[in-house]
Amino acid sequence: MKRNFDAIVVGGGSVGVPCAYNLAKNGLSVLLIEKGHAVGQGDNKAAIGGIRATHSDPAKIVLCSRSLAEMSTFRERTGVDVGWKPGGYVFPVYGEELESTLRGLFPIQHAYELEIDWVDRDELAGLVPGIVREGLRGGTYSPNDGQLSPLKVPVAFERAAEQHGAVFHFAETVTGYEIVSGRIVGVRTDKAQYSAPRVVVASGADAAADGRLLGIDIPVQPDSHEAGITAPVEHFLAPLIVDMRPGVDGKTANFYFGQNDEGQIIFCYTPRELFIGDDRESRSEFLPILARRMISLIPRLRHLLVRRVWRGCYPMTPDGVPIIDNVPSIAGLTLAVGMCGQGFMLGPGVGQEVASLVLSDESLLPQEAREKVSYPRDFYKAASEALK
Repeated sequence: MKRNFDAIVVGGGSVGVPCAYNLAKNGLSVLLIEKGHAVGQGDNKAAIGGIRATHSDPAKIVLCSRSLAEMSTFRERTGVDVGWKPGGYVFPVYGEELESTLRGLFPIQHAYELEIDWVDRDELAGLVPGIVREGLRGGTYSPNDGQLSPLKVPVAFERAAEQHGAVFHFAETVTGYEIVSGRIVGVRTDKAQYSAPRVVVASGADAAADGRLLGIDIPVQPDSHEAGITAPVEHFLAPLIVDMRPGVDGKTANFYFGQNDEGQIIFCYTPRELFIGDDRESRSEFLPILARRMISLIPRLRHLLVRRVWRGCYPMTPDGVPIIDNVPSIAGLTLAVGMCGQGFMLGPGVGQEVASLVLSDESLLPQEAREKVSYPRDFYKAASEALK
């Protein structure tokens, strides 16, 4: 068994597998270590598959734009199906305050050349057949966004990485990191010890535990969210819908759903009170609350058959922004953690960024975006400023 590598990636999910691919593609010998039995079997498979660049944060805009550029053409370039479904994102608006908020994001979104604009109620109703028109003011529409399969994407990246020589070890848990004179030199697991001058931590909800093994603070805390999927129906809904209104139930902040490339409606909501921790057990309240919200927006959805529900964790940072940076105090260590529930859409872009950080210690991000995802930073100051 080979024990010496140019780089080791810890974590085989939405972020770790694209990191391994990009490092191997650039000529490094790469080992990926994953505690699960296959790629994408952690919180990656809990994603609903949306991928959009229409954020308000510069780093997320740039990284997700790169993700879209790679994944929207993946099948065309490689012949591998990743479940890409174009159709964009729609944010319907029923209130003046939300309209003002969303329109207020256009300057930064347009500055990064995103194609997003306001559509009136008639155009929006055409994009979302059956949407309730009473009180509808219109909404935002970003046609270049889309959806992917959370089950197909990590496997596609794994196979592409293996073609470049990357090695994947499953059912193996990291138990320690070897650091000599302020430089990382390897990783210990419950099965073996491996040497490498570069290590990437991309361990999702487990990042804080890796920080303790490394002797540094990685301020990532998981909170759990629930999602579900229906039986397939004839395709009628092109965009993914995000309803930003708080639910009248008092328990939901917003909810979002879309129809995937196989015709299934896949859905999720954001609870007003977060479920802090890594509990992945489904709750009886989820489906009744979600069903009422969906039907109140598009009544025709009342006839859908729900096949299953599940729960996954968002690895949250205090300020809601990922950490993608080299660690100054430990040479050779790169963090790609704290994706705040958007790791699936960020992953391909993060993989490109990590490869640059590892290979040249240079970020591909513009300065304002680079500072947002830096480590260390004052996470709590940024969080308080975001609430103002």
